Amino acid sequence: MKNRIITISREFGSGGRTIGKKVAEELGIPCYDNEIIQKIAKESGFDEQYIKEAGEYASGGFFSTLANRAFGPTNGDYLWEMQYKIITQLAQQGPCVIVGRCADYILRDTADCLKVFIHADMNFRAERIVKVYGEREVSAEHRLKEKDKRRAAYHRFYT
Repeated sequence: MKNRIITISREFGSGGRTIGKKVAEELGIPCYDNEIIQKIAKESGFDEQYIKEAGEYASGGFFSTLANRAFGPTNGDYLWEMQYKIITQLAQQGPCVIVGRCADYILRDTADCLKVFIHADMNFRAERIVKVYGEREVSAEHRLKEKDKRRAAYHRFYT
């Protein structure tokens, strides 16, 4: 029997990370979120901040993507392969909760995998990111829309 895995996909600011950690704590199983970034950084030698950025954002549009790959795989492709490998290994080690990083797609063929998507309305998310992440020069709604757009493009591209 395969391990029971819960993947948490989420909209930015919806509280998906917090929910994932609480679920894992309640079930007494590990929750992997930033730990995945740390593992990728350790194995790749890339800076964690770079991995956070590259690991959520697909580069440009269709033609930009083709041009970037004309000379072979990009850093983003390399990081995707590492992410895929690490998430697969974590799922094989035992039951766990995995937040984000396209784990829902990577573990799509895992029999005991519950895939959850956490979302919330714009006002809740806007208030929450200001409270959690602080004020910024750009409005909270604009930050949410940009982050959602970039995450969606990344997910579409790699999945």
